[in-house]
Amino acid sequence: MTAILVKNLNKYYDNGFKALSNINLEIKKGEIFALLGPNGAGKSTLINIICGINKKKDGEISVFGHDIEKNYKMARSKIGLVPQEIATDSFEKVIDTLKFSRGLFNKKNSTEYLEKVLKSLELFKKRNQQIRTLSGGMKRRVMIAKAMSHEPNILFLDEPTAGVDVELRQSLWKNLYDLKKNGVTIFLTTHYIEEAERLADRVGIIHQGEILMVEKKDKILEKLGDKRVIITINKTSKNLKNILNKFNYQKKKNKLIFSLDLKNNRNSVSDLFKDLIKNSISFYDVEIKKNNLEEIFLKLIDQ
Repeated sequence: MTAILVKNLNKYYDNGFKALSNINLEIKKGEIFALLGPNGAGKSTLINIICGINKKKDGEISVFGHDIEKNYKMARSKIGLVPQEIATDSFEKVIDTLKFSRGLFNKKNSTEYLEKVLKSLELFKKRNQQIRTLSGGMKRRVMIAKAMSHEPNILFLDEPTAGVDVELRQSLWKNLYDLKKNGVTIFLTTHYIEEAERLADRVGIIHQGEILMVEKKDKILEKLGDKRVIITINKTSKNLKNILNKFNYQKKKNKLIFSLDLKNNRNSVSDLFKDLIKNSISFYDVEIKKNNLEEIFLKLIDQ
């Protein structure tokens, strides 16, 4: 089932600046989708338009089949949003802000559900404290609890772990996995590439308002992740030149670092080993490394 469908979306302003250009995107129910991009790429703008905070110029957007403009109330009821900024009444108690948020969506009061959310985010003991007394990380958790208060089907998180410590980040990751298990669709933006690499089923890369790629995480790493084979040789062989002319490489002391182009299937690790053996080149250590998502991301936006 499709949770979010975006067709030919554009957003531009009277001064001619185009924030989003021809965005097409389909997010499936129950998946974790991560949108990566530098500052100003259009990540928050896209989220805000889907959530009904900003207006699009043209295009179509639906949430579980409900058009975000024609069926605004139904579409919005499916969505929980955790914005970048912490925006809530700082003098309000934690439990009260959740009750208020739930009431805005005309949901019946359910102390049991709200307490379950608070426990999952390790906020239960803080439920009767004013939000202003909490640490920055705890306030971030309150924003997530607030977004979950009306039992949404889709959770948008705009850089949810920005400025939080490692322990909290790990805790939030666990919460997202638990939500996914319960069928919640998660759409997150992040500057932490390792966050996308760890959490996401699929990854989108956006730059200057255009989506450069949307693909399963593993497929991106497979298609664009160059493999590096680091070989420590015993001694220089006269036949080594035959190998070096065939493969891209760097030499550091007695180490040879070969870059294998997996995207175009030009060379494989087995091809390299066959040539080394064929040319009687002796080596005693082999290390294989592959580009991570961060290196691929930087490579794409620099093109």
